[in-house]
Amino acid sequence: MADAGPILADLDAESRELDELVARADVDWSTPTPAEGWTIAHQIAHLAWTDARALIAARTPDDFPAELRRAAEGGPGYIDDAARDGARTPRAELLAAWRRGRADLAAALAAVPEGRRLPWYGPPMTAASMATARLMETWAHAQDVYDALGVGRAPTARIRHVAHIGVRTRDFAFGVHGLQPPGEPFRVELTGPDGDVWTWGPEDAPQRVTGDALDFCLVVTQRRHPADTGLTAVGADAARWLEIAQAFAGPPGAGREPEERA
Repeated sequence: MADAGPILADLDAESRELDELVARADVDWSTPTPAEGWTIAHQIAHLAWTDARALIAARTPDDFPAELRRAAEGGPGYIDDAARDGARTPRAELLAAWRRGRADLAAALAAVPEGRRLPWYGPPMTAASMATARLMETWAHAQDVYDALGVGRAPTARIRHVAHIGVRTRDFAFGVHGLQPPGEPFRVELTGPDGDVWTWGPEDAPQRVTGDALDFCLVVTQRRHPADTGLTAVGADAARWLEIAQAFAGPPGAGREPEERA
């Protein structure tokens, strides 16, 4: 069973990197991001809100069914409504709340007994898996902020967590689109930022995805269209997967349109 400690350390590093950017005095939180209708304030509000829900799952899991009922009653706009409400919070107050929530969640996940699974909007997960999911989402929403500001960021080995959850959610992505998941595993071979090759699945799998790890992470978090990356898919199911890949829980995401080319 994976130890949540190293993943929590990487989650903290990922969060701090985004924190340092958005806390700068010259960053306007009303700046629109690539997520339609969402400003930088919406992005931070969403991360704070989701951390708060993860804290319920970790600290008081018996209260989570009520959260699931609220989500069902709120319908498709539930998450957007929460982000909009949170974005109205004064900047300093929202930033402080996000920081407190991150710290509280890290402590709560570190204290989860080994073997316990935490409730969530998708399948229940271990503390390590929850930390991985929070890292994935933090990284993805940070990408929206970096893109909005036109600021580049160099990928780190931490994106291996994002790639891992992207691979693990293959069948979920097919299912949430009403499709039967492929019966056989794929081979995934990705080149990480340091040149290491990360692999999943059997070497002799007839269907495979290969390419740059950053490209893969951008696709599975729906921050880039596959056509705008150098990823290669062998096999019809593998190609279809890249079109619908979704590393996050919930209904099918809208994804991003391919970039216009001259």
